[in-house]
Amino acid sequence: MRDKLIIATVGLVLAGTSPALANHGTGTHEGSMMQSGRMMGTGMLMPRMDPGRGRKLFASKGCVVCHSVNGVGGEDAPPLDAANMKLPMNPFEFAARMWRGASAMVMMQEEELGAQIELDGQDLADIIAFIHNEDEQKHFSEADIPDNITKLMAHLEDDDEEHEAEHEAAGESGEAATSN
Repeated sequence: MRDKLIIATVGLVLAGTSPALANHGTGTHEGSMMQSGRMMGTGMLMPRMDPGRGRKLFASKGCVVCHSVNGVGGEDAPPLDAANMKLPMNPFEFAARMWRGASAMVMMQEEELGAQIELDGQDLADIIAFIHNEDEQKHFSEADIPDNITKLMAHLEDDDEEHEAEHEAAGESGEAATSN
């Protein structure tokens, strides 16, 4: 028994996973920084990336208000279909692109959602996994979007239609005024 434990521990260390992390498993996300991960030789922990959880977060955190997947979601920001993502995927490059657009995203979040979206490292890892996983994205539909986000999206769509109607009316009255 002891030999098997030593062999398993050595195998985990060689594979880059610490024994403590191996026992951590995939417990609940609440109260833990990472569900599970892989220890790098540099002392960094790479989180396990769960595209299924990322699909749920993409909808529940409100990313779907501005971004779409499979044509489901907003049009205020680029669509995030996996088929259009560069491979191999580098999660750090993806996070860097988000960082470069952070000020615009935060402004839009505050305007559209009423507050900035709060993500921890595991949330971001899971969302990135979803965005780059065509198989998981095939399951994404309007049914994934929570009621509160669906209502918000409908309200925003109504506001957009009202603004368009106001612009059209202002354009017509402006044309009438210049033609007289």
